[in-house]
Parts: sequence; structure tokens; C-alpha cells
Amino acid sequence: MVRVARVGRGAGTRGAGVARPFPGAALFTVWVPVLLAFACAVVYGVADYCGGRATRNASSTVVSLIGQIASLILVGTIVLIAGTSVPGWHDWAWGGLAGVATAVALGSFYHALSHGAMTVVAPITAVTSAAIPIAFGLITGERPGVLAIFGMVLGVAAVALVSGAIGPRHTTTPRVTLLLALVAGTGFAVIFVALDRTSSKSGMWPLVAARIVSISLAATVVFAGRQRSAAARIPLPALRSESWRLAVIAGIFDMSANVLYVLAVRRGLLSIVVVVAALYPVSTVCLAFGIDKERASRWQFSGMALAVGALVLVSLGKAG
Repeated sequence: MVRVARVGRGAGTRGAGVARPFPGAALFTVWVPVLLAFACAVVYGVADYCGGRATRNASSTVVSLIGQIASLILVGTIVLIAGTSVPGWHDWAWGGLAGVATAVALGSFYHALSHGAMTVVAPITAVTSAAIPIAFGLITGERPGVLAIFGMVLGVAAVALVSGAIGPRHTTTPRVTLLLALVAGTGFAVIFVALDRTSSKSGMWPLVAARIVSISLAATVVFAGRQRSAAARIPLPALRSESWRLAVIAGIFDMSANVLYVLAVRRGLLSIVVVVAALYPVSTVCLAFGIDKERASRWQFSGMALAVGALVLVSLGKAG
């Protein structure tokens, strides 16, 4: 865990005995949570892209379960290497809540994707996952600067533009799909808030708790589905090796993003960090451009430009 040195008294210093901060220390302190949140957004986007590719030829629940098992192995290794003490029930409870929200959010998100366009589901999910924590942060006393507030507004607009919520639309989406997207966004919002409420001394243990709970729920759903299929004598499609690899990669990247988010939110305001983290559709869309050769619209390019402006504003606003 990176720690930023605070200015204070220290032995062995010259003059008045006060340790002077290195030049630009204040700016460094401001940018650390923003950069961590931005890295989180990039990694989240990669995870979503890999997960989406994996579900093209496999059950979304099975892909989700495989990814979560891989992510549990990763975070378990991190906890063992860090040597963090086992936290109290408070952090386990918040981690468990994040786990329940993970199971609900991923299930709703993938199910919505199977019945609707990514350009409809993704923006609704992303904007909802950012709006609720922003409101929670403001209600609980967070007071971002004026520039940061403008940056937050730009960030939400950037998410909508890049994902395709704003712009010409030629298809209709069933109401059930829209509802599932809202449920997924709410679930991701609960994850953001729950992890924010954990103590810094708990390290990454809350993520371990979250994964244990989410894996248990996902495994139950997969087992129940297989039992129903067996009873109805419905053959289940075999999971291809490519889907296995993509599911594992998605899980590893998803947990890496969660770790980055925890590091960011413990150093900055929840209302600011979630705006930056919610920019994950940018990296997903960029991967679609580069790998799947999808074409970008002018609206999406405008959204990317707004995303850069949002990053600068939330950082300057935090500094003020």
C-alpha cells in the first residue's frame, strides 16, 4: 500500500527540526486517488470486455463463477503476502454486503447484455453506479470543490457519450432489459459504497469476504441451473477453452480493479473517486475499436475528450 508522507516533526532534521515535504507533495497527494481511480477504470473496462467476449460462447453465470474463483485466488495471495491482520466483524460485514451486491450486479448485468445492446445497457449501468455513491458521499458530508463538482458532471456525461446513451439510436430495448441494467448499476453502486465503509487497517480482507459470498451465491445459481437442465434433459453447451481463458482473465482484471478502487477511495472522496472509476466504458470501447474493428462515432470521441476534462477538473477541484 502506498503511503504519502505527512509534514510533521521528526528527529534528525536540520534547522527547526521540521521535515519539509518534497516539492509538489500537495499536488502529488491530490493526484494519487485520481490516478488510482483512473487505473481502476481502465482495468474494469478490460475485465468487462473479456467477460463479454467469454459469454458469447458460454453461459454468463458459469463465466462469472470462473472469473470470481480466479479473482479469489488473486486477492487471497495479496492478503497473504501483505500479512494484514484479520479484521473485525465490521469489515467482514461490509465485505459480505459487497459480495451479495456483486452476485446480483453481475447476474443482472450479463443477463441484460444477453437481451439488449451494450450501448444501451452499459451507460445505464455506469451512470447509475456513479450517481448513487455521489449522492451518498454528499449526504454523509463530503464537500468537493466547485471545479470538482463540474468535473463530476462532465464525468457522468462522458460515460453516457462514450457508451452511446447520448446520440442517434435505431433500436428499441425491452423494459425488462432496462430494469436489469438499473439493478446492475445499483448493485455496483452498493459495492462502491460498501468498500468505502471498510477501515484502512483491514487491508484487502473485505474483498476476500466479498468474493467468498459472491462465489457461494453464483455456485448455487449454476448448480440449480444444471439440476433443472438435467431434469428437463436439456443438453448444456461445452465451455470452450477460449471462454475459460477469457473468464479467468476477466476475473483477474476485475479483482485488480477492485484493489485499485479500495486504494483510491481510502485516499480520496467517494463522490470523486466513483466518477473517475465509472469511466470504465472508455477502455471497453477502445478495445472494441482496436480488436473488434468497431467504428467510433463523433459522440464517442466527444465523450473521450470530456473524460480527459473531467479528470483534470476533479483533481484541481480536490486541490482547492
